[in-house]
Amino acid sequence: MLKDLVYKNRSYRKFNSERKISQEELLEFVDNARVTASSKNRQPLKYKLINKQDDLDFVFKQLSWAWYLKDWKGPTEAERPTAYIAVFLDKDLNDNAFIDVGIASQTILLSAVEKGLGGCIIRTVNRYRMRKRFGYPENLDLVQIIALGEPAQDIEIVDIDESGSIEYYENEQKVHFVPKRSLREIIID
Repeated sequence: MLKDLVYKNRSYRKFNSERKISQEELLEFVDNARVTASSKNRQPLKYKLINKQDDLDFVFKQLSWAWYLKDWKGPTEAERPTAYIAVFLDKDLNDNAFIDVGIASQTILLSAVEKGLGGCIIRTVNRYRMRKRFGYPENLDLVQIIALGEPAQDIEIVDIDESGSIEYYENEQKVHFVPKRSLREIIID
């Protein structure tokens, strides 16, 4: 059921590094995204599939993790993603397609969740080093990286408390909590 997939689709930042993700799985995720809605049907998104260990190690070093968890330096080696999908915008086709990016990225993540995997969209990436390493052409802008793997953390959705803070946090047991606005709060009468 879609609701179950949506509720399981959290921003996972810790993974079981033993569970590898195949090229075929990555292709399936992108194929699902390929047929989603696109503004004016321009289809400007391109993808780089990354699951080889030397590339995984390189990409990991180009990312920043979990803005609100100030004391956390990111996943340990045993908790790192086992694949990444780099999402690019082809400026020759459309230079402003961020809605397309959101639709495609959510589709990729829901596809991963359906297979017992999870992921995290990361926009804090060293784009200069990524271009230097992978040599993609100038018309492609790296928009974001989707980190993927088998989740190795518990995440719970909670209501925003009276302080109004939207910052996610972890408790002493390392359960990750994500405050969300109530349904009533987002409906306009």
